Amino acid sequence: MYRFYTRRHQTMQKIIQTDVIIVGAGPTGLSLAVQLMRYNIDFVIFDQKEGVTELSKALVVHARTLEIYDQVGLAKKAVAEGEQVQKVALMHDGKISARLDFSDFGAGLSPFPFILVFEQSKNEHLLYEHLQRNGKVVQWQTELETLTQDADGVRVVVKTANGERQAIIASYLVGCDGASSPTRQILGLPFEGSTHPRLFYVADVQMQFSGEEGTVYPVLGQDSFVLMVPMQGENRWRLIGNLPEYEDQIDQEVLFEAIETKVKQLVQLPLEITTLHWFSTYRVHTRRAEMFSVGRCFLAGDAAHIHTPAGGQGMNTAIQDAYNLAWKLAFVLRGNAQDSLLATYNEERLANAKRLLQTTDQFFDVVASDRWYFRFFRDNILSSLAGFVTQFSAAKEFLFPMVSQIGLDYSDSPLSQHQQDRKFEVKAGDRMPYFLVNGENIYDRLRKPKFHLLVFSDGQQDYECLKLELDEYANCIDFHVIPLYPRVVEIFGSHQPFKVLLRPDNYIALLSPDCSLDALKAYFNKVVGLIS
Repeated sequence: MYRFYTRRHQTMQKIIQTDVIIVGAGPTGLSLAVQLMRYNIDFVIFDQKEGVTELSKALVVHARTLEIYDQVGLAKKAVAEGEQVQKVALMHDGKISARLDFSDFGAGLSPFPFILVFEQSKNEHLLYEHLQRNGKVVQWQTELETLTQDADGVRVVVKTANGERQAIIASYLVGCDGASSPTRQILGLPFEGSTHPRLFYVADVQMQFSGEEGTVYPVLGQDSFVLMVPMQGENRWRLIGNLPEYEDQIDQEVLFEAIETKVKQLVQLPLEITTLHWFSTYRVHTRRAEMFSVGRCFLAGDAAHIHTPAGGQGMNTAIQDAYNLAWKLAFVLRGNAQDSLLATYNEERLANAKRLLQTTDQFFDVVASDRWYFRFFRDNILSSLAGFVTQFSAAKEFLFPMVSQIGLDYSDSPLSQHQQDRKFEVKAGDRMPYFLVNGENIYDRLRKPKFHLLVFSDGQQDYECLKLELDEYANCIDFHVIPLYPRVVEIFGSHQPFKVLLRPDNYIALLSPDCSLDALKAYFNKVVGLIS
């Protein structure tokens, strides 16, 4: 039995019973709630804040997040309210040293082949309004006080907005409560890592600057940089940079005038900041929990891992944490799978967090480190290399999956079966590739919250018998026959018919030239612990 607590509680109101307790209603918690709603899983979500944030905070949404949003009908609105990055103009010494074309950057790789500036406040409003439209509520100004768990469930006591104590009982709990996560602290999980010694700033401003539409301007100096990102709205910009002169002055207050001066020194072109909407200074942390679950309690998003802002990966990674965990909780709670399935959340997302921390640290060093060899690279090599590489489609096909997170894979997961995937270009653990079927996005056929069996057919076979035999799993699996189009042959590398089993999050579980019913049953019984 696990027992965790912070302080004793007083007399309480009635006890609330639910399936999942979600602590925190930022992008991670709201995303988890939206996903659980797809599976008709009951939840209680609360946050000590007064409501969704009005600060822009995290800035970009990548293709993989938009694919997730698209399953619940939210992608179109996000794209309409965001700003697509069209170009990047790298600047040095007051001049543009390289122009990079990012329009249609991921053409043919995703239905959303671009980087979208769609800040955190808009993401939170998008998700929260979706919950409200579907009759769900968030308990704002509600604070976690105690947490206990045993083999049968989890029990928390919260302090509500009116100061009363309330008990909530559930089968599982997910801490989505940020980098200072009370959940993680109560669970006693260390949050180890490092802090970058340099001081950074972020600011949202109205700025007069003769920049090209949809163009991001990274401006590199000898020991500092500023990234100027256009946001939706007239003359609205996000500024991100560092202040090396404040490196050793930990407690000194930084006024925005110092940031404005630094930006003008770096850009060396006419600009005028007319309105300051918000700014903050911070030091960059790279940390993660040693595990993302203890008993019936899980961590997701910043509660589990934080890293440098390189590539805008943080919020997107958090949303994918929620997406990964939601279907597994749902299958267990509905009695369709054994609770051993939940162990794969820790295995898959912890491995991803380790990779992410390493890659974002490396990229951040290239942009922000004051080591002489990184300065030399920025001053003498980066502009030419970036301009050269991004002219080639092969380079884009490498870079876009990495930045957009569509290239993330679970190849080492126990849910990925590799026995017969050596014959294919795509492997078990990969995200289902994007392509069109009769002009229709393949993902439009994969909206139901189930496993998907896709049969790629040359039209010579009849699969009705297989479809009928799968009826006993109908509440967990749907069935599709897809013509063996040239694009399918090109992507998968097979001219012969084959089958693909997709997880509910559209990652490939197994693919095989035959994939018999016995093989499918063996996968579900041994790997997923599926209960028909």
